[in-house]
Amino acid sequence: MSFPVERTAIVTGGGSPRGIGRATADLLAAQGWHVAVLDIDGAGAEETAASLTERHGVASLGLAMDIARPEEIEAAVSRVEAELPQVVGLANVAGVPSPVPFFELDLAEWDRVFAIDIRGLFVLTQRVTRTMVANGIGRVVSVSSVSAQRGGGIYSRVSYSAAKAAVLGFTRALAREIGEHGVTVNAVAPGPIDTDIMGGTLSEERKRELVTALPAGRVGTPRDVAATIAFLMGPDAGYITGATYNVDGGLHIF
Repeated sequence: MSFPVERTAIVTGGGSPRGIGRATADLLAAQGWHVAVLDIDGAGAEETAASLTERHGVASLGLAMDIARPEEIEAAVSRVEAELPQVVGLANVAGVPSPVPFFELDLAEWDRVFAIDIRGLFVLTQRVTRTMVANGIGRVVSVSSVSAQRGGGIYSRVSYSAAKAAVLGFTRALAREIGEHGVTVNAVAPGPIDTDIMGGTLSEERKRELVTALPAGRVGTPRDVAATIAFLMGPDAGYITGATYNVDGGLHIF
């Protein structure tokens, strides 16, 4: 099936001005995608959407959505499908970190991280891919983390690493299951990226240590990750599925 000219991408977690979600939404809009920005911060999502329309002339929609609440997912996706062109892309960017050490980790924190980082991702992806499969074309890209492969080591610990590892297994299994319907499913695994998490929670000494250990010699930017997501969601990536792309400056080597 040919790649639709008029197409919509859903991007979760696009409300933060310095986040990967916003950079992804902006890059997709620059490439001609109409974009729905879904974020628990409704005002931030609306601001991002308005900026996309102003800067790139695309149709956009910013909606408040708590990804841990299935009923909010259903309401948001139904609005997107009613108000924007055909949904072809889904960028699962929303997520939460967790620096809680293992022996201090309780079920409430474990459930909080899993509800957002994998359960909500599952509910949203299932809802959106039903439409993609019916249309015979789609692109799903989910943000995991190098922590899923290395067992943490940057900021977050066990619960986050486990949830992000689940994203990788989810990606591979779903790619196998729905690939015959023209839907690709891939993941990206960022390393140290200059977002609010890194800027607000890591000490300057820790940042210097990370840069020293990176073959690339620098911390990544949200745009570095967004560029990989945008490629995997584009027309030239139709033969790539079930893959994980490390965008981590080489950190996974160690």
